[in-house]
Amino acid sequence: MEKNYNLTEFLCTFLALVSSISLVQPTSAATTPSAYTNFVKTRCSATTYPAVCIRTLYPYASYVQTNPLKLCKTALSVAIQGAGNTSAKVSKLASRRGYYSRMEAAALKDCMYDVKDAISELKQALGAMTRLGGADRQFQWANAKTWGSAAITDLESCLDGFAGRKISPALRANIKSFVVPPQRLISNALYLINHLYQQ
Repeated sequence: MEKNYNLTEFLCTFLALVSSISLVQPTSAATTPSAYTNFVKTRCSATTYPAVCIRTLYPYASYVQTNPLKLCKTALSVAIQGAGNTSAKVSKLASRRGYYSRMEAAALKDCMYDVKDAISELKQALGAMTRLGGADRQFQWANAKTWGSAAITDLESCLDGFAGRKISPALRANIKSFVVPPQRLISNALYLINHLYQQ
């Protein structure tokens, strides 16, 4: 993985991408060219969670158009937003001191760090995807895949922390409901990245 990168350049690129995506207004099929929505649908149809892929990426069809790289970057940005929501929810639970048992509190703390690590890794993946235009395209592409896989592993680690232990079933169910959605978003984004150059 690339260790040394220009942090300022990365942050500017990331913020510019997120800003551009946030400015895109969700559009209906009636106002979005069918070629664009068909492109998203076709690319999403082979992902692990096609319904989730279509639902979350359709609103950006006019922005993505028929550009597979834009679709990958958008999928990563959506995953980052989803993981960010999860981080806020887990952190809120972890802040309730004295409410949970020691084991539950420890699991929540570990999960909180796992989710934050996943967000960081997704940002690294997005950064790598913004550098595919250089001579080291294959290296950056491999980096993006590695970072995306690491993010999925971190979220899985969070869930594992609540399995096979004396954890409240209600808390376990809450954590699962928080973590599974971004897991699916990342899985879809990773599929799109892996098949970026597939016609």
